[in-house]
Amino acid sequence: MNKAYFEELAAYNNWADNKAISWLSGITDEQWDKVNASSFNSVKQTAIHIASAEKIWIDFWTGVNTPVYLSSVFTGSKAELMDIWQKASRGIVDFVNGHPEADLEKTINFIYPNGRIGEIRYFQSFAHCINHSTYHRGQLVTLLRQVGFSDFSSVDLATYYVSQNATANLF
Repeated sequence: MNKAYFEELAAYNNWADNKAISWLSGITDEQWDKVNASSFNSVKQTAIHIASAEKIWIDFWTGVNTPVYLSSVFTGSKAELMDIWQKASRGIVDFVNGHPEADLEKTINFIYPNGRIGEIRYFQSFAHCINHSTYHRGQLVTLLRQVGFSDFSSVDLATYYVSQNATANLF
């Protein structure tokens, strides 16, 4: 198991989340709430789902006694959600960076939204969390296009790597 790989994925996820969050700051309340067909019925609900999932995995990883899915209780504003999402995204980076490589094979217990208990290894949960966010950011792009937003930049993993290499080459 290679911890550095998970650190890279966490950094990528944080980079991509911050780009997606910047898109959301550029839309109107009408676009935020507009109902569309997708896994979640609006830009707002999709963003809540991503932030909720990232936050709950941190809660599972850190052993929070009574983790609560944000998606089941959130009633705040777009700005409040974006703040929560940014903190959760950064929290993934901080957790992965501080997680001992020797513990990547250990198991973690988690609770599905329906209350069922699950158990997987830490490295599997890290991979799932990043993949889950990537999947739903893709849906967010589609939903944003449907409400008339088109000022996107790529959040592709290859684009991230190229941007990081370009930055590194500048110094």
